[in-house]
Amino acid sequence: MLTKDEVLHIAKLAKIKITDQESEKFSQELSNILDFFGQLQEVNTENVPETSQVTGLENVWRKDEIKNADNIQDCLECTPHEVENNCIKIPKIM
Repeated sequence: MLTKDEVLHIAKLAKIKITDQESEKFSQELSNILDFFGQLQEVNTENVPETSQVTGLENVWRKDEIKNADNIQDCLECTPHEVENNCIKIPKIM
């Protein structure tokens, strides 16, 4: 079981102000949560495959393809920004 001082320390780290009454309440609740994690650690997961997601969704991004520009001027004409010395000038971002 977590002590009142440990709960106050956790609250301080989380930058949460709690009263003495709340620290007693949270002491029991946090201890119960930690006990539950202890139970989870006892579960045998040796033959369980790793799972990152269970929905079956797959990445829908397009495949990156490198395309060579035949003419750099064609590329520079597509930009809405100012072009100087074959470089695109964009606004400063601070």
